[in-house]
Amino acid sequence: MAKRSSLSIRIVEGKNLPAKDITGSSDPYCIVKVDNEPIIRTATVWKTLCPFWGEEYQVHLPPTFHAVAFYVMDEDALSRDDVIGKVCLTRDTLASHPKGFSGWAHLTEVDPDEEVQGEIHLRLEVVPGPRAHRLRCSVLEVFGVALPLAWGALWSQPHPLLPFSGQIVKKSCYPRWNETFEFELEERAAEALCVEAWDWDLVSRNDFLGKVVFNVQRLRVAQQEEGWFRLQPDQSKSLRDKGNLGSLQLEVRLRDETVLPSGCYQPLVQLLCHEVKLGAQGPGQLIPLIEETTSTECRQDVATSLLKLFLGQGLAKDFLDLLFQLELRRTSEANTLFRSNSLASKSMESFLKVAGMRYLHGIVGPIIDKVFEEKKYVELDPSKVEVKDVGCSGLHRPQTEAEVLEQSAQTLRAHLGALLSSLSRSVRACPAVVRATFRQLFRRVRERFPGTQHENVPFIAVTSFLCLRFFSPAIMSPKLFYLRERHADARTSRTLLLLAKAVQNVGNMDTPASRAKEAWMEPLQPTVRQGVAQLKDFIAKLVDIEEKEELDLQRTLSLQAPPVKEGPLFIHRTKGKGPLTSSSFKKLHFSLTTEALSFAKTPSSKKSAFIRLANIRAAEKVEEKSFGSSHVMQVIYTDDAGRPQTAYLQCKCVNELNQWLSALRKVSINNSGLLGSYHPGIFRGDKWSCCHQKDRTDRGCDKTRSRVTLQEWNDPLDHDLEAQLIYRHLLGVEPALR
Repeated sequence: MAKRSSLSIRIVEGKNLPAKDITGSSDPYCIVKVDNEPIIRTATVWKTLCPFWGEEYQVHLPPTFHAVAFYVMDEDALSRDDVIGKVCLTRDTLASHPKGFSGWAHLTEVDPDEEVQGEIHLRLEVVPGPRAHRLRCSVLEVFGVALPLAWGALWSQPHPLLPFSGQIVKKSCYPRWNETFEFELEERAAEALCVEAWDWDLVSRNDFLGKVVFNVQRLRVAQQEEGWFRLQPDQSKSLRDKGNLGSLQLEVRLRDETVLPSGCYQPLVQLLCHEVKLGAQGPGQLIPLIEETTSTECRQDVATSLLKLFLGQGLAKDFLDLLFQLELRRTSEANTLFRSNSLASKSMESFLKVAGMRYLHGIVGPIIDKVFEEKKYVELDPSKVEVKDVGCSGLHRPQTEAEVLEQSAQTLRAHLGALLSSLSRSVRACPAVVRATFRQLFRRVRERFPGTQHENVPFIAVTSFLCLRFFSPAIMSPKLFYLRERHADARTSRTLLLLAKAVQNVGNMDTPASRAKEAWMEPLQPTVRQGVAQLKDFIAKLVDIEEKEELDLQRTLSLQAPPVKEGPLFIHRTKGKGPLTSSSFKKLHFSLTTEALSFAKTPSSKKSAFIRLANIRAAEKVEEKSFGSSHVMQVIYTDDAGRPQTAYLQCKCVNELNQWLSALRKVSINNSGLLGSYHPGIFRGDKWSCCHQKDRTDRGCDKTRSRVTLQEWNDPLDHDLEAQLIYRHLLGVEPALR
């Protein structure tokens, strides 16, 4: 049995943010921290006080977390980024909203005295004495504190009249004191014992790092108390004005699950699988009842859980086929087929994101990159055209509206033509399971709507998913489909939107209804008509695959471990001698599968096994001061001889770092021998840079965060969790089922 918590986070937009730049604007982005640990960074939206992000994340984390905080930052290329404000939601607040917190929240000022983190190890005991009891306080060590400067100190104050301080431990985020203090407890002693941690500074004021408060009377009764205690902020100050920093629109939902052993879910899984194998002709009623009793607001969650469950059972195609048949039965008009947000539509969307994301990147990625690189002004709507000056220096002339429209049409025709040509050549590149699913969909629709008057209906059924629900959304919002690291600027966004509209027209088979909506798209009609012919030819080849060929393809693919994540990283394997700098890293192309982490000189080169998956013991961040970069992670593993090793890998940005950490943690989450602590620094010379311990093999000074992960569409599947989510959903709709 395991307890798991997850956060569904959607960072929608901000409004009325204060200007941080001399231009009267800001370049805002958000950082999400769970218990002061940064786990998410959104893209930067440039030059605006009302940014729109629309980014969604699923975060898995330990059920013991306390709070999630959203920091709005202003990016600055020349100096440190400015903090605009934050929104903090405690675990109790989220738990009080079973359907999730949704709405606008005012940003509050970030007070350094409230930005505390870490824990302190204390031992407290009441010792009887001849005249009065004595309180013995042993201050052992601290880890995880956020030190503004590299100096640590501890101050403690059990009574306002009896202040004392411990020794100063210099240049350490993980100080160890092992000091003991004794005080006489008078009958009228103070009600509280307060232990505070401070950052000592010789020049400026000391910085508060956190405190722990104990009830003295409770200590008298218990006689002794020892453990790690979470450092708490100083909340004695009055709340600041919340109305002048702007607001943030958020959707955050906490979900706690108790996942039982696999055997507990086998009856439910077997029942669902049996029903899917029988198909629509069988006596099963559970999936139709799930569909009927699922509300619109949770249909996507249910669809994704069911899909992942059947993917794990090798029945995704059969599950989708059953949903296709159920929807076809109740659809009488061909032009409304799969247009609603039904369980079939939502499941197919999730399926394409799980099984077809790499395929999407191969087809759409180069076109998106070209649009971002060119940054051309593109507009087809005459009411929105901006006339620009053109020509060489000294010979400027205003560009006419007709010239703008013609150049825009040429640009869009080129992009659309390149996209359709790439798609038409990609039949073999399409994943086998996707091809098989589209073939089944095409066949079912053709059986339901036969005749020449419905000749295009099977094609439109395929394009309604491939173009309208997959390619077009990815073109409009490439950041949300991992095609780009940043959101597009206003000019690029307009180009992408017009291109997505053109793809939708092709997907609709260039119907009169689609043309009538926006007559100014007419200049693209020749390319759209040609694209319809190309798309129909592509779909005909896609679904015309022999059963034996399909099985051979799937068998070949099953022998290959598909990459969970891949991309360029910089590697440095330190020997512990000399200074370490970013220049000592070597760039290689890494690939992570469910078997090993491998590397090659280029994506197409032969890969060399680097770290076997079973040997990974931890994947964690490295302190910025270690390499002069905040984007370095370490993979702690054992070699074939069982000796501990550490590989340092540098990522290009914080988002890439968090994605790699998440992927590495997920694929190794069931490994034996996972570490509970690690060193966030490096062993340089004769000691660790983080805690100054001399023994290289000593236990780590900070806790590992192996359970904190981000969800991506190509995540390793957790069958037990998906079965638990379906079981919980059935319990929730039990009255309706009865």
